[in-house]
Amino acid sequence: MAENLAYYTSNGCWAYDNNQSNVEIYGYLYNWETAINVCPSGWHLPSDAEWTTLTDYLGGENVSGGKMKETGTLHWNSPNTGATNESGFLALPGGYRRNSSGSFSGAGYLGNWWSAAHSSGSSVWHRFLGYGSAEVHRFGYGKSDGFSVRCLRD
Repeated sequence: MAENLAYYTSNGCWAYDNNQSNVEIYGYLYNWETAINVCPSGWHLPSDAEWTTLTDYLGGENVSGGKMKETGTLHWNSPNTGATNESGFLALPGGYRRNSSGSFSGAGYLGNWWSAAHSSGSSVWHRFLGYGSAEVHRFGYGKSDGFSVRCLRD
């Protein structure tokens, strides 16, 4: 998909800052349990290996983020380092939601996407891009927080 998923479900799904107008731009933020089941038929949440295939194809983690990010500063804060969107991914900085506090953070600064793979215990791999770097970062994160979803065709 060339945009963040914007499918509403009554559980584990939030508009950034609980403001529905943000869904039009950033899509919804989903907890992991919802994310693994929310893609439409014929699509799936990418595995960690599929994310790695994408970043490797785009030249590695040090440069692939820039090739995935929307250009300019309409949605990304300045300087939006390295942004070319030459991949057509059109990554937007939809931020995230912390389940422990219910607070939202990072819109304009960070884009975060779930993978379908556990990193360890109750953590799951996700990818994030930031406004000040062309890198893609890979970290394990708790399942209850809210990140964006991109679905991959089966």
